[in-house]
Amino acid sequence: MARSPRPKKQTLLSRTRRALHKGMRQAIGFMPQSVRFSVARSFVDCDPAPDPRLTLKIADTREELEACFKLLHDAYVAVGFMQPAPSGLRATIYHALPTTTTLCAKYDDEVVGTISLIRQSPFGFPLQAVFDLSSVEAERGQIAEVSALAVHPKHRKTGGAILFPLMKFMHTYCTRFFDTRHLVIAVNPYHIELYESLLCFRRLPQKTVAAYDFANGAPAVGATLDLSQADALLARAYAGKPPRKSLHHYFFKMELPNIRLPQRRYYTTNDPVMTPALLDHFFNQRTQGFAGLDARKKAMLHEIYDLPAYQAVLPPLEQPPAQMETLRRHPRFSLKCKGKLEIDIGGQRRLVELQVVDVSNEGFQAHAREELPLKAAGRVVVHLGTDEQSVLQVTVMRGRRYDDYGAYGFLISATDPPWRECVHALESGHTHHDLLS
Repeated sequence: MARSPRPKKQTLLSRTRRALHKGMRQAIGFMPQSVRFSVARSFVDCDPAPDPRLTLKIADTREELEACFKLLHDAYVAVGFMQPAPSGLRATIYHALPTTTTLCAKYDDEVVGTISLIRQSPFGFPLQAVFDLSSVEAERGQIAEVSALAVHPKHRKTGGAILFPLMKFMHTYCTRFFDTRHLVIAVNPYHIELYESLLCFRRLPQKTVAAYDFANGAPAVGATLDLSQADALLARAYAGKPPRKSLHHYFFKMELPNIRLPQRRYYTTNDPVMTPALLDHFFNQRTQGFAGLDARKKAMLHEIYDLPAYQAVLPPLEQPPAQMETLRRHPRFSLKCKGKLEIDIGGQRRLVELQVVDVSNEGFQAHAREELPLKAAGRVVVHLGTDEQSVLQVTVMRGRRYDDYGAYGFLISATDPPWRECVHALESGHTHHDLLS
């Protein structure tokens, strides 16, 4: 049956609203930046008690990921950031990586919002293709790119009822679980002031990129936020605002029962979800994401997913692995856990606090405020998880000092069962569900 034409009155009303909206945007655009930012913040409305039908969680099932990728596809096609795909999904190679986490907002069990956080990996970040991150990389701390943000059209006019909880979930996850200090984004110039005014992002040094390939050649602006400074920045930006109108209060003073934070056995910093079946479904069957990779990226995937079950669904290598460039010498796994080192310094036995940042079967890397002598041997207690503790005999093999701390590499001379069990679990499991068992 043919669809009835839209009534002329409704069409005229829609056009009038769009014209008024455009006129308001242009008028605000002539105001000083401080006034524009103040106007933007005036629209903030953070519900302290969202509808219990709203749930925020890591997307980790086939159904949730499919819904996220479809929502993202439709949103990107609507604004011209991508051409329609036969699959109806936007699932990029970054979504296939264990260092990427996709968050979702569900209302009545329907995915109505999504955002992806992409950590550093051999694949880098999407925006590195056009933006220089050297100024961010010069500062210590892990970096994550905020990408793939979409909210369902029927929830875009609800005063941030989906967007703000999703942003709070992102902030909580990055600061408590994802070991992230710096967020980076590449957004359309039309939206950059939203991030600057509401979230206190600052622009990267480069000017606007005229054509960003990752968004179908649309213009883009790069920006970053140092999460270690976000508390002070947002407190200043929202000073004097009532709690409901303050993203500072919302992010730092409130807990939302709607947010389901990940459960972890060990203090790992990633929450990978891609099983072999999910990789095969999204990147071989629903899309051809693996087929279009070059030889090096295929080899990187084989290095990342080195278990036989994964190898079976990855794109075949064009030459034997032995002839490929070695991408990593020993498998290392990212953790963030505390340790206490007993070591001889200057003839005195000292206890030194450590922050362990990655582990392997043979050693680990850790940060310490106190300077440690190289080649010194000692005993260390590492808290691998809430109920997991390991005692090791170690030697300080290398170190590099920064302004107020040192980064050190330790060789393990004697391990214990908890350490071996932890490393074995990290080696044999590639999803966060694996590590819980």
